[in-house]
Amino acid sequence: MKLHTIRNMYTVLHWRTQRVAEKVSCTNKQRFSSQVASGDISRFIVENTEVVGDDTLTPEIKLRLFTPNCRFWHAKPELWPFPEPYWAIYWPGGQALARYLLNNPGVAEGKKVLDLGSGCGASAIAANLCGAAHVVANDIDNVAAMATIINCELNGIGPVECLTDNMIGSQPKHYDLILLGDMFYDEVLADGLHRWLDSCINTHGTTVLIGDPGRAQFEEHGIKRLLRPMAEFELPESVQRENHGLTRSTVWRYHPKL
Repeated sequence: MKLHTIRNMYTVLHWRTQRVAEKVSCTNKQRFSSQVASGDISRFIVENTEVVGDDTLTPEIKLRLFTPNCRFWHAKPELWPFPEPYWAIYWPGGQALARYLLNNPGVAEGKKVLDLGSGCGASAIAANLCGAAHVVANDIDNVAAMATIINCELNGIGPVECLTDNMIGSQPKHYDLILLGDMFYDEVLADGLHRWLDSCINTHGTTVLIGDPGRAQFEEHGIKRLLRPMAEFELPESVQRENHGLTRSTVWRYHPKL
């Protein structure tokens, strides 16, 4: 998936519409980013993002994100040296999840928590702030893992455990709580998630919370029939503008029929 696809999928990042040159494919970028020293990635993130806190559902959490003041908000996509920067945006489903946890700290307190597709790490940070016993942030992009570590430090907490293996479809490990924000954006991925979450719940009795602002791929998927709404939040005006018509975001609990 090329950088311009992010714009088409989420209509958030203001990348220009030209196609990324084939010589800088996502695979090559992933290989490149895995070879870059963590200190270089950390410095790159700090130099090319801004600290954002206000105008989100969780103003008490500070995050390094893309803003219009950042170079790569407007720069040609082929200049971006890493895989697609999903971690650089605070997606509305993740915002709802983090807000729900902060409003209900007992949901994560004392629990072993997995933030799947963690991106910027906001939900993992929220779980940590709520007193979770152990928090794992999982994202297949090692740049996202570094961003999560930076954001943990920004919020005055020790870094959560970051894993970059693709956990979907793997043998379920024992987590008390799994968090998924904005993960149902592709039908194939959604199908894989559905099967894997069933396995996690069946094996370990895991609680699964899903945050989504009502994207079509989520609303039309069969898993929707197995969800119970837990909370709904009106998105801040700035988040609504960035997400082109999405005004609210909901947290759901997954209750499969196993």
